[in-house]
Amino acid sequence: MSNEKNLEKIVSWAKRRGFIFPDSEIYGGLSGIYDFGPYGLALKNNIKKLWWKTFVEDRDDVVGIESAILMNRKVWQASGHEGNFVDEMVECRKCHQRFRIDEISQEENSKTQNPNIKQSSNIKCPNGGEHEFTEPKKFNPMFKTHVGVIEDEKSMTYLRPETAQGMFVNFKQVMETSRKKVPFGIAQMGKSFRNEINTKDFLFRVREFEIAEIEYFVKPPSTSSGQAGDDEKFFDEWLKNWEDFVLGLGIKKENIKQYEHPKEGLSHYSKRTVDIQYNYPFGWKELTGCANRTDFDLKSHQKSSGKGLSCFDEQSKEKYIPYVIEPTMGIERLMLAIICDAFEEVPDGRQDSHPEQSEGSPANAGLADKLPDSSSPSQNDTLEIVLHFLPKLAPVKIAVLPLVKKLSKDARAVYDDLKSCWGDIEFDESGSIGRRYRRQDEIGTPFCVTFDFDSLEDKKVTVRDRDSMKQDRIEIKELKNYLFGKLSF
Repeated sequence: MSNEKNLEKIVSWAKRRGFIFPDSEIYGGLSGIYDFGPYGLALKNNIKKLWWKTFVEDRDDVVGIESAILMNRKVWQASGHEGNFVDEMVECRKCHQRFRIDEISQEENSKTQNPNIKQSSNIKCPNGGEHEFTEPKKFNPMFKTHVGVIEDEKSMTYLRPETAQGMFVNFKQVMETSRKKVPFGIAQMGKSFRNEINTKDFLFRVREFEIAEIEYFVKPPSTSSGQAGDDEKFFDEWLKNWEDFVLGLGIKKENIKQYEHPKEGLSHYSKRTVDIQYNYPFGWKELTGCANRTDFDLKSHQKSSGKGLSCFDEQSKEKYIPYVIEPTMGIERLMLAIICDAFEEVPDGRQDSHPEQSEGSPANAGLADKLPDSSSPSQNDTLEIVLHFLPKLAPVKIAVLPLVKKLSKDARAVYDDLKSCWGDIEFDESGSIGRRYRRQDEIGTPFCVTFDFDSLEDKKVTVRDRDSMKQDRIEIKELKNYLFGKLSF
């Protein structure tokens, strides 16, 4: 990734263009919490819709559920979260900031690119200088809350730190009511909460976030016959599915890689875990992951609840508890990676390939790409920012632009006709045509449709491609077919 794509520029752009805002900003904000503006919400929803279509609607072996954020505390005791879901934390006695041990160690040993590296013998404060740290202590990042009017030990529970447990406790009911047989999966997207010790890197580490994950139930290795299970086969299959999905969002292959967790670094439930890492502006970090959770969760809930969660094998006439393959991804982390890959800053501006022509000519929009944009994030008017979102992800697919306001009525008729086919389009009549092009480039709109004076006579409009800046003169009556061809995915 280019050194110019630093996080500060992306954060500034995201706020200025209505993608991501600091939460409660008028009151000073809330650390690690963000709000999504109109364009950010649209981008986020497009990612989620595509995920759901790919892994639920287009498959026969996966069904979806929506479980509650609040669950009985016994769920988190049985899953091991209450006892084992902990981070090691240290505090600097001089600056009084708190840090995760693994984060500090990564700062010191960044060349290893190993996210599981343990505490080194000479920890230094990431803020610089020699500091004295306290002894590490364990911290459980689950948010505590109470259910009911009396706040005591009996009423205590947690905001869920993951969506997985809702799928495990509903496993038997989902299997029976959907009439699925192993192998099959349960999918869920939803909010999760973690009281992170140290939030940082924009959307990468936050306290409120959305997870999209699947619990895929497969046959385990047989203890009686010694026959191998299906878990390793399906693990490799889902890891490939996950990587293909990420690449299908427009993320460049050279910006991702796989990281296999060493056995000593695995979570208490995991037989194998592989992360897909992304080359963020702040280094290689986990983007998504795939874990073989074995039968840990279902066995734990069966033992703690006293309810049977086993399946029956018709061939062997034996009961068994399925193994679980869990591909999971954080929507905000994925969204940040998509933005980083799509973000392009052009210091001297982009040059249009068409000759300059006067307003009113069929290709008059060509000169507009050379005009300064007062809404540019820099005082340098030649600086341009372009977001190269894939059309299927772009918050706005089409922008309809009258060359001047006196053409707005006729241009809006074109807009209304397109609106019936694509809901996510905009009508923009404010400012020069050049400034409007620049605004649409900055929010990632793939196509701009310009209605000019010649459109009144020849019944044609100019369609400008965001990436190539190529302009096609298209008959209005053929415009829908033209755009369908460009926006089909």
